[in-house]
Amino acid sequence: MDRLRLGVNIDHVATVRNARGGAVPDPVRAAKLAEEAGADGITAHLREDRRHISDDDIARLMDALSLPLNLEMAATDEMQAIALRHRPHAVCLVPEKREERTTEGGLNVAQDENRLAQFIAPLRETGSRVSLFIAADRPQVEAAARIGAAVVELHTGGYCDAFAEGRTEAAEAELARLREMAAFAHSLGLEVHAGHGLTYDSVGPVAAFPEVAELNIGHFLIGEAIFTGLPEAIAEMRRRMDAARGAGA
Repeated sequence: MDRLRLGVNIDHVATVRNARGGAVPDPVRAAKLAEEAGADGITAHLREDRRHISDDDIARLMDALSLPLNLEMAATDEMQAIALRHRPHAVCLVPEKREERTTEGGLNVAQDENRLAQFIAPLRETGSRVSLFIAADRPQVEAAARIGAAVVELHTGGYCDAFAEGRTEAAEAELARLREMAAFAHSLGLEVHAGHGLTYDSVGPVAAFPEVAELNIGHFLIGEAIFTGLPEAIAEMRRRMDAARGAGA
């Protein structure tokens, strides 16, 4: 199997910075450390309320990185204009609600198919790979393929929550659904990514899916970095991903 890529989300470095104001800790510095530690890409979510990553962060990341930047954003006119201006390697469309603490659920592509098809067309034309963050549901995967997305990112939150709470049967059921939809999306020609809530303990089963090309992990790695340092946290996640991938070969 191909090497599984790791995208590191640096949003919550900016969360800590913004809690006090000022310039530190700098998410661009975190992105460079992640690059040196073996990350394959950097993910940053520019929210409409700018609660963590800022417009300036995106501009500086585009200038500073040699790794691909995956810009997570809502499917709004404002965000489309920003993406078209910066032309990041990838754009991942996610649902966004002001009151949520973190992204809840996936995009309802099947219900919003026509609008999203029109929305992603100019992004594709300027060279950004478009990814849709979706639940592991067949209608959503089919709709993503129909509108021309290059990538789907499967929401692993349900599995991770059940795993963390010790609900073994529920975790296994969620994992089976993820496994089935990863294979189905791959069969439709979509590149498959996965993420949300993954930890050292829960990453293995998802990393073992042969169809998954990339995992995007952020909050857990930034939390671990407080205790071990960011390069060490990334190296340990990389080790566990590679071990699971090797075991699944």
